[in-house]
Amino acid sequence: MTTRVLIIGYVWPEPQSSAAGSRMLQLIRLLQEIPTTILFASQAKESSHMSDLNTIGVDRAHIKVNDQRFDELLTDYQPEIVVFDRYLMEEQYGWRVKQHCPDALLILETSDLHSLRDARQFAHHQQREVQQLDYHRDIALREIASIYRCDLSLIISEAEIQHLQSVYGISATLLCYLPLLV
Repeated sequence: MTTRVLIIGYVWPEPQSSAAGSRMLQLIRLLQEIPTTILFASQAKESSHMSDLNTIGVDRAHIKVNDQRFDELLTDYQPEIVVFDRYLMEEQYGWRVKQHCPDALLILETSDLHSLRDARQFAHHQQREVQQLDYHRDIALREIASIYRCDLSLIISEAEIQHLQSVYGISATLLCYLPLLV
């Protein structure tokens, strides 16, 4: 039996120009180890650096925020697993996925914790060490909300898992350590 997977990408995978692009292709290959049909959907513009997903057996769909055609795509495809590439995609499309595919397993691919990077950058610009309050900026609240709305979040480092558990009290049952695959 084949599992239908929908990946909602922030951008089309570009393994030659970004670590996130390489990570996404690794995740696709991992998903393909179980019998799957994968549809990769993105609102991003195509680029000359993007991977040709068709050559690895992945279908593509162009989507738009707040577009009825996305609802139709969900109704027609009925994914059993939906992977959101970064919290921004979960924010924009997650509620529609839950509405049309309430039984789908929702997975958040964090790539890395944007909130942690934001806190460090904010403190750096103020020429000081990171303080506890820095971990509770708007990006953190949004990212943590996405983690809680999903069934599972893929985390790239053990340090990030420890951070999520100690700073935000996120249960280990919501987090899956999946380092960069070599």
